[in-house]
Amino acid sequence: MTWKERFLALWRDEGVADRPEAFDPVFYRADDALVGAIPATLSFEETVRRLSADIASGLAVRDERVIARVADRFLDDAHRHLRRNQALLARLGARYRLGLVSNFYGNLETVCHNTAIRSLFGVIVDSVRAGFSKPDPRIFMRALDGLGVAASDATFVGDSAARDMAGARALGMRHIWLIAAPPPGRPCCPGDVMIHSLADVEALL
Repeated sequence: MTWKERFLALWRDEGVADRPEAFDPVFYRADDALVGAIPATLSFEETVRRLSADIASGLAVRDERVIARVADRFLDDAHRHLRRNQALLARLGARYRLGLVSNFYGNLETVCHNTAIRSLFGVIVDSVRAGFSKPDPRIFMRALDGLGVAASDATFVGDSAARDMAGARALGMRHIWLIAAPPPGRPCCPGDVMIHSLADVEALL
């Protein structure tokens, strides 16, 4: 699930947000406001808490206990998934060169250190630091160059058809779409591989 979907589920549990069409603009405003506006040293926890507070403001929620509870639940869930995926990434890292490409806020290196996954990646590309965002092919090339791998020899795993799949396709890179449920329309290109859990990628590779 994307951060937007996770936050929607948490705020829905609080009885505040129930419709994506109403929540999505609030999330995107809060998300966009952090891009390039926070220090590179801001921790993962503080990033989530700031984003949660900004979303709460957009939803007109002022109860600090509710805001803290949403952030705490988001962090607990994120750490649980990260712990589960660390072993998988370590196994993959023993066989392949791993890189991380993200449209983020400028502090992705710090976040990866905080969550104990930095050492698993040979290169990490944060859109703010790179100066361009997915699906711009240049952000993918930055990672490929850092790993010393040609696009034709690489596989990109991402959860966004518009940003991840389209960007990888533009470089002729194999791409695997990580999606919770089958899309309502067609995948971005014929023969697209879709998985529903990151754990599924190991068998495909």
